[in-house]
Amino acid sequence: MIGQTPSPDAPRRPRAGLGETTLNGVNWGGLRTLYIKEVRRFFKVQMQTVWAPAITTLLYLIIFTVALGRSGKTVMGVPFADFIAPGLIVMAMLQNSFANASFSLLVGKMQGTIVDYLMPPLSVGELIAGLVGAAVTRALLVGFAVWLVMLAWPGVHVTVREPLTLLYFGLAGSLMLAFLGLITSIWADKFDHAAMVTNFVVAPLSLLSGTFYAVDSLSPGFQAASHANPFFYVISGFRHGFLGVSDSPLVVGALVLAAINVILLLACVTLLKRGWKIKN
Repeated sequence: MIGQTPSPDAPRRPRAGLGETTLNGVNWGGLRTLYIKEVRRFFKVQMQTVWAPAITTLLYLIIFTVALGRSGKTVMGVPFADFIAPGLIVMAMLQNSFANASFSLLVGKMQGTIVDYLMPPLSVGELIAGLVGAAVTRALLVGFAVWLVMLAWPGVHVTVREPLTLLYFGLAGSLMLAFLGLITSIWADKFDHAAMVTNFVVAPLSLLSGTFYAVDSLSPGFQAASHANPFFYVISGFRHGFLGVSDSPLVVGALVLAAINVILLLACVTLLKRGWKIKN
């Protein structure tokens, strides 16, 4: 009854202390909201974030095909245009996954809206899942757009032979760059810092990953450097999904990428839990 004093023997509901979470399990509603917000953010300007990379990648293909492919050049037993097409697709995916993940927290810090990410009842894991999930979504959309454009280009064959291999290495590479982008977003204080990582880390590793050449044709020193580049394993495995040939054993590449993603994920969790450079 209203106003009745509860019995001292009646079970009492524990009260949450200050700063303690009262949600049990995964906050699916909050996670879905964050993910949709991040996807809508880049999809509103899809001509810039999805289709523009597809056109830029097609221009790469046209230039290299005209310069080297007209002479009947083959690499690893396949026409040159067919050889570079898969690498161009996944390279665009990697770059856009990084671009998306490196933007959200950074613009929040610069505009003073970082609280919109920190105050909702989302755990560190849920925050990472929403931001990284949106980045991977953009990467997949860009890859699909590039693939569609290449299908329409004469003289290039981008028929998928091993879809599971294609999916694994595409997702593993997109996750790797999404985690790296999130770490960059936490560390950077301005857009110049994120651009520095793009220009001096992501772009060189992408271009020197075996996209435009077979690593086996390089000198031993450059071969060793290529095998130390994680982008190389993404390109090689993704190419295998289209052509059935690769520069390295698929199992080795799959394990290397899995290990790197685990390390980057742990780094993201540690930095966000400590609130490094985002809770000051």
